[in-house]
Amino acid sequence: MVTKKLGMDSEAIKKSFVNHMKFSLGKDKYSATEHDSYTSMALSTRDRLIERWIATQQEYYNKNAKRVYYLSLEFLIGRTLGNSLVNLDLYGSAAQAMKELGYSLETIREREWDAGLGNGGLGRLAACFMDSLATLELPAVGYGIRYDYGIFFQSIRNGYQVETPDNWLRLGNVWEFPRSEFTYIVNFYGQSKDYQDEKGAWRKQWVDTEEIVAIGYDTPVPGFRNNTVNNLRLWSAKASREFNLEYFNDGDYIKAVSEKSVSENITKVLYPNDNIFEGKELRLKQEYFFVSATIQDIMRRYQKTYGTDFSHFPDQIAIQLNDTHPAIAIAELMRSFVDLKKLDWDTAWDITVKTFGYTNHTVLPEALERWSVKLLGKVLPRHLEIIYEINRRFLEQIAALYPGNNQILRDLSIIEESPEKKVRMANLAIVGSHSVNGVAALHTEILKNHVFKDFYTIWPERFNNKTNGITQRRWLKLCNPQLSSLISESIGDKWTTDLFELKKLTPFADDPEFRKRWMAVKKEKKIYLAKYIQDHNNILVSTDSLFDIQVKRMHEYKRQLLNALHVITLYNRIRENPSGNFVPRTVIFAGKAAPGYYMAKLIIKLITSIADVVNSDPVVKGRLKVLFLRNYAVSNAEKIIPGADLSEQISTAGTEASGTGNMKFALNGALTIGTLDGANVEIREEVGAENIFIFGMTADEVTALKQSGYDPLYYYYKNRELKQLINQIRQGLFSPDEPDLFKPIVDALLYHGDTYMLLADYESYIQCQERVNATFLDTDQWARMSILNTAHMGKFSTDRTITEYARDIWGIKPVPIKI
Repeated sequence: MVTKKLGMDSEAIKKSFVNHMKFSLGKDKYSATEHDSYTSMALSTRDRLIERWIATQQEYYNKNAKRVYYLSLEFLIGRTLGNSLVNLDLYGSAAQAMKELGYSLETIREREWDAGLGNGGLGRLAACFMDSLATLELPAVGYGIRYDYGIFFQSIRNGYQVETPDNWLRLGNVWEFPRSEFTYIVNFYGQSKDYQDEKGAWRKQWVDTEEIVAIGYDTPVPGFRNNTVNNLRLWSAKASREFNLEYFNDGDYIKAVSEKSVSENITKVLYPNDNIFEGKELRLKQEYFFVSATIQDIMRRYQKTYGTDFSHFPDQIAIQLNDTHPAIAIAELMRSFVDLKKLDWDTAWDITVKTFGYTNHTVLPEALERWSVKLLGKVLPRHLEIIYEINRRFLEQIAALYPGNNQILRDLSIIEESPEKKVRMANLAIVGSHSVNGVAALHTEILKNHVFKDFYTIWPERFNNKTNGITQRRWLKLCNPQLSSLISESIGDKWTTDLFELKKLTPFADDPEFRKRWMAVKKEKKIYLAKYIQDHNNILVSTDSLFDIQVKRMHEYKRQLLNALHVITLYNRIRENPSGNFVPRTVIFAGKAAPGYYMAKLIIKLITSIADVVNSDPVVKGRLKVLFLRNYAVSNAEKIIPGADLSEQISTAGTEASGTGNMKFALNGALTIGTLDGANVEIREEVGAENIFIFGMTADEVTALKQSGYDPLYYYYKNRELKQLINQIRQGLFSPDEPDLFKPIVDALLYHGDTYMLLADYESYIQCQERVNATFLDTDQWARMSILNTAHMGKFSTDRTITEYARDIWGIKPVPIKI
């Protein structure tokens, strides 16, 4: 079918905008609100997505293309309008159209609420993957949950984090399409019963269950400068019936509707993540809810073409598990094959293993999912039986390989035989997948040599690395148009789809005139960020100062506290030498702590208390400013990151799986100060050791020091400045009204083992910061290093990451879409 595409020029956009204002919203220019203007612009953009979206889905069906189904409990989408305009190559036309109608596109974009359906890196990676899949014209569907409330809204009151609900849907969501025709029944509880089928074979049946309905909401995801628009389907829970009529007829109206409310709570709120696994029943129900609906949807699509012939399943379908959250999908697919489709176990298992791939995102043992057998058996009794059967067959294989070795059976078992038996979801994911990948070279080596060492010994062919990335369309072209324009003017714009093209910037690092232009753009972005800070924190900062930025989820392993210790060190040095010549520095923190994470929230309070003391001390005279920006999210990350001079990536070596903030900063020309952790290792390989500031212990040195007996008090007594600042915290310099307020932080550092070894890395970190200061004073050298960082970011595009997934794991190929 040949259709005529909607116009992409400013006149066509103006016509669409005016028509939507009138006919979709029933408004004119006199009655329209700012949100109406945003909605009209979004609908005008959406129209141009829809025609490509329909063509894409039809072409996939016509070509019988193999698709990847990306299962993620989080999709940190952020705002959609700007990204869609960029990918449609429509931004310039839209800006011109709005200007001619008397509007500002930038002002309109600010009216969009972030879709904060994720906690941080894992959810943002999933969103970037969806962008790259469409850009590379790869057939894909993303599946997740449509949370009514995303990651909480963070306020800072009296220096403390205060959480309020993020009701991101209160004004509706113009980007989604409810698909009431795709609703599925999801079951919970009940019991498993034996029965004989029509052929006399004994089978299992899951009965007496509670039912909840899953309704799909579809969001189009456009590729860049092509006609591909893939689908993101998020599931929302609805009660299987509106009222319990038995209660209603008895006159108990409240009880009649309470069942509906309880059912729909499943997709009410996103769980905040603090990297400590908590086996809460609602969380388990969320995971199974979206997995069950997804497997049913995948099965429906497959059977449209192949009916009950499942021999082609792995040739048509690849399912990727984004961490262990969707790992119950392995048991669910087996249940579907064995119980519902009546396949024999061995055939079903062979198909299942060939279909699934598993991405691991953590090396922290406390973050690995382990569900109580008792809880899982209560909520999903049939699935627990299937997991036990998977485990029994698996352990038979291991026993044959290692006769008499009971220890390896205990280590590899999916069931952890602790006082409270638990299901190890990572073990289930490894056993049930043909591919297990880490997300950075160091991370994957830790998985192979430590976390999953025995699994790697048995199945080395299953393990592979897929270093994370970011999409340059959002994290450079959209968020930093000034730098993007300078780059495109100098080397062309092929970098938007091939980030390795940035290497052509390398010779420009030695061009004095280009360095001046580069730093002029950096200064422009710092001015923009300074205005944002003044508007939101009422703090005036000097754009001539070094903008030192650490923005990420608040967690002890990410070591925002080490950064704070450096701030106190700088403060003490200024106080001790008021007339000294110090490099002016603005230290910016942002990030959310999980509501129940006491220590992370106390660290926020310490940072804000340090800021109060430093910023009000006349001796400092503006040479040091400290601030905490509230409610870190995708939309303000797009404002903060382009303004950074220095990117803080200082986690304890061996704790960060990858990190993607490090890539976003470096792509925008910030220099990194960091440990050899996560993807920092590969960033150093790409940009060169001379263009990054590395400090601290390596992962092996961390392990060795722990094994030899780490004593934080040794470092405390050894270093005068360190001892001084810890005493200042302990004595209440930053909390004079509550001298013991930060005692838990001091105790954790000195007497409770300093788990993330801040004191061991402190001296190296301070010395490295001194190198930063010296380099910052050499403007030409700093500019050169900044350019070279951007120039060597080619590896860190999700386009490269997804190309490797498609080739090595999924076996899918591009399907170009023609309209």
